[in-house]
Amino acid sequence: MSTVSTTSTPTVSSPAASGRDAAWTLGVVCTAVFMLLLDVTIVAVALADMRSDLSASLPSLQWVVDAYTLTLAGLLLTAATLGDRIGRKRVFVAGLALFTVSSLACALAADATVLDAFRAIQGIGAALLFGTAVPLLGAAFPTPAGRARAIGVFGATLAGATAIGPLVGGALVSGPGWRWIFLINVPIGVLTLLACLRLRESRTPRVQPADWPGTFLLTAGLFTLLLALIRGNDAGWTSPAIVGLLVATVALLGGFVARELAADHPMLDLRMFARPAFSGVSLSVAAIAGTLVAATYYIALYLQNGVGLTPFETGVRVLPLTVASFVAAPVTAVLLRRTGTAAPNVVALVLAGSGLLLAARVDATAPWAVLVPGFVVAGVGLGIGSAASITAALASVEPDRAGMATGSVNTARQVGTAAGVAALGALFQHTATARAGSALAALPLPAPMRTALADGVGSGGGRLVADALPASAGVDAHAAVTTAAVGATADALATVLTVGGVTALALAAVCAVLLWPRAS
Repeated sequence: MSTVSTTSTPTVSSPAASGRDAAWTLGVVCTAVFMLLLDVTIVAVALADMRSDLSASLPSLQWVVDAYTLTLAGLLLTAATLGDRIGRKRVFVAGLALFTVSSLACALAADATVLDAFRAIQGIGAALLFGTAVPLLGAAFPTPAGRARAIGVFGATLAGATAIGPLVGGALVSGPGWRWIFLINVPIGVLTLLACLRLRESRTPRVQPADWPGTFLLTAGLFTLLLALIRGNDAGWTSPAIVGLLVATVALLGGFVARELAADHPMLDLRMFARPAFSGVSLSVAAIAGTLVAATYYIALYLQNGVGLTPFETGVRVLPLTVASFVAAPVTAVLLRRTGTAAPNVVALVLAGSGLLLAARVDATAPWAVLVPGFVVAGVGLGIGSAASITAALASVEPDRAGMATGSVNTARQVGTAAGVAALGALFQHTATARAGSALAALPLPAPMRTALADGVGSGGGRLVADALPASAGVDAHAAVTTAAVGATADALATVLTVGGVTALALAAVCAVLLWPRAS
């Protein structure tokens, strides 16, 4: 997820690293990035408990994810440039320190607003880390063979963190509680910071300056877009507030495009997107993140508040997806050698979409296992796409654009995740609220109570909303509300999975058109 530099640009560094020092650098970088990625996947199984403990609405839960990915996406490319200019070790250590401190603050958050704010700060730390992780490895392993081995270990670390994240998260949330998904970062972060003392500094002379105006325009434009998507159901999609946010989004992102095209040293060279192959791989990465990855957050919410599983049981149930991804990633190298870069990226998106449609068979009467075939198919697509995207990005540009290309693809992944969580969340909330309202209409309950219950289902409460009924309502009313809530939650998830699957397949066709003419 960090930028990769394979250019011949000279690097100024401390005296040549020994094999032991290089291995130490690899260990430190992989430990830090493993912690960060574990934290991302852990959050999925913690949302239900956060909702109950913090009395959080669904929009607040969406910001737990999106506040992090927003700042990560907006600052990733700038972080890489800062590392090149002022020192990669310096920026890496600053990012690790910021991530560790903000993790502690997240764990101590008294309400959802405070948690969301510190998640945004955590994303800044993550951007500083991701933006300098692989460049640090490039400086520590100067030979092509050594660098290839280091990147291989780094890639396995990414896959491993993604694979075990839900299981570890489920164990922590079911045991000491959701706050420990953040607290666990503190001792790991402190020990890793101490290990950083042995890292060697490196930088690139005469590197371009950081593009702060571009960074601001991109981050602000993404923020207004996400805010509009998340608030749309509550405020009304045609309300002045939402229309104003969307107009601001167009203005800010339009300003970003104009800035990058005119700048002597752009953060993102938009001319790369004139190449169909590069546009295709960027679209594929963003599409998988915005459909499959984003949907997993609502799958976890359904398994806990719909089916009634514990966080640990939820982590176990999603293992077919993560394990399939982990197994498929190394096989992708064979596909790339035999078919080139186009087919694996398109196939990955087709599998992701097909898996989502298979999983969309879920309903309130079906066992959770109905999701498993879709998990496996989608997981294979996720693994192939994760492994093939960087290779395809590098193949589509000149060597001196390698760092920007990989950074751009990783930024696209974060943007896709953030937008997908917001858009699918709006769909989930609307569908669950409407279905619950219809199902509850026949119950002999006061209208304000029915509305409050339907809103609770829309916020992801599932079967837990029945607990809000007064004892005087009776056992039958409690059972009826539970049935209605579970049915509405299942219908909302099925809608999310269907829309996500259809979107992924439609975008796969677009990617095929873009990628195949430039297949390598």
